[in-house]
Amino acid sequence: MPAKTSSGTGSPKKAANRGLGRGLSSLLGDRGIAAVTAIDGNASTAAAPTLLSAGLQEIPIEWINVGPWQPRRRFDKDGLNDLAASIRQKGIVQPILLRPNPEKSSRYQLVAGERRWRAAQLTKIHQIPAIIRDLTEAECYEIALIENIQRSDLSVIEEAEGYQKLLETNRYTQEQLSEIIGKSRSHIANLLRLLLLPPSVQTLLLDRKITMGQARPLIGHANADTLANVIVAKGLSARQAEMLVKQGRVKAGKKPSKPEKSADIRALERQAAEKLGLAFQIDWDKARERGKVMIDCQSLEQMTSLLAKLDIY
Repeated sequence: MPAKTSSGTGSPKKAANRGLGRGLSSLLGDRGIAAVTAIDGNASTAAAPTLLSAGLQEIPIEWINVGPWQPRRRFDKDGLNDLAASIRQKGIVQPILLRPNPEKSSRYQLVAGERRWRAAQLTKIHQIPAIIRDLTEAECYEIALIENIQRSDLSVIEEAEGYQKLLETNRYTQEQLSEIIGKSRSHIANLLRLLLLPPSVQTLLLDRKITMGQARPLIGHANADTLANVIVAKGLSARQAEMLVKQGRVKAGKKPSKPEKSADIRALERQAAEKLGLAFQIDWDKARERGKVMIDCQSLEQMTSLLAKLDIY
């Protein structure tokens, strides 16, 4: 697990709980938040950052780029316009969090506060109050996700992708991640399973055209795309969606037959099954150049063993 450079003494997990688990406000502190004064929408362009107080500066908006750790992929336009109207009236009452851009001198990467940054651009102001911290990428992933979970209406797919990034980048177990972000392990596991859905179904979740309850029965179903479209078209409830999947009542057309697997694919399946000691299946759509791998675990011990072999658990 990466060391926490901004946490002080203690174990990494405890440091993460103290410094990151409570969100952005715990990093900024009450005095840092209260020190921000309203920014006039007609403020003139400044050539350099303006020091507001210790650790707090006004940074030119064009000096800031969004970091790769931001979990949110879509922003509600009406929500941004409302926030921009509030900024025009009251100014920005809480700073954003930045880290120095390691590739560009005097430039910064946004860690937390993307909605404020985007709304500020709509108001045509030139500078935005910010706190600058030397943070690792691992810390940036944590802070960005925690801030969005606590303060914004993330879609379940964006939240799941954020968890997946934290698990991959920080090499956490699900239990450690649960303690850090204050969510149950079962909640994290259930959201991560949504990433097994086909991209088209994930897009429906991202667009909020179906709910998590409607989508969960589709996980692992060979005809998930068609079923999802039926659920949307008929406006089925989560319970009705579950019954549809169980009974196989799909009226959108016959399920296309799967092409016979090549000898190479079957050989790969056998080799993987022998190495892992688990049933292993590859479904590859040559025409679309996409597919999925399915590993059948019959017990928690088998799942734990598999995750250990993948150096995840």
